[in-house]
Amino acid sequence: MRKTFETEIQSLKDELLLLGSMVEQQIVESVEALKKRDLDAARRVYETDSKINAKRYAIEEQVMILIATQQPMAHDLRVLASALEVNSELERMGDYAKGICNINMRMGDAPLLKPLIDIPRMADKGADMLHRALTAFVDEDEATARKIPFEDDEVDALYNQVYRELMTLILGDASMIERASWLLWAAHNLERFADRVTNICERTVFVVTGDLIEFTADSEFWRAKP
Repeated sequence: MRKTFETEIQSLKDELLLLGSMVEQQIVESVEALKKRDLDAARRVYETDSKINAKRYAIEEQVMILIATQQPMAHDLRVLASALEVNSELERMGDYAKGICNINMRMGDAPLLKPLIDIPRMADKGADMLHRALTAFVDEDEATARKIPFEDDEVDALYNQVYRELMTLILGDASMIERASWLLWAAHNLERFADRVTNICERTVFVVTGDLIEFTADSEFWRAKP
């Protein structure tokens, strides 16, 4: 019975990794479509969000069945409860990609205000952080989960750079406000994407230690870097 349960837990983790890979692809492709002003690609990514939603609900059902039939305790219950949280985070991250596609489509034929450099970097960094955070969750790698949130500073720095550049353009020409706002909102989605990676890392620590922590600027974790 125990071996069967462990197999089912591993199957659940594999499904989370699959959902994570779908979200990684979505965020990178949504930004690539924006960079190229490829509206057809944006529509494809936008429509693929329904598959992410369906996968999210399937995983949620899988977790509920395990809780109801296996009566997990202690560590196993933490894994299942955290899987629900991670599952929800991934679905929201997929929404950020959908939002970027929506921005692209609402821009219509309007050209980009400026070539995209830092926004694609934000997408690549966020996708990489997510990949490693999910791997840490599946492997229950607490050490890695505690390190990844520090990398959010890099995403924040890129966001601030985008913000400064766009504000400078607006100050020089107020007619650019609308197009600048589109890009700023895309960058904001990517900044929030990286924030949710940190939430996944918090859940990994909870699975391993049983401690519910929050990686914030004023926490002991941030004061004493590993």
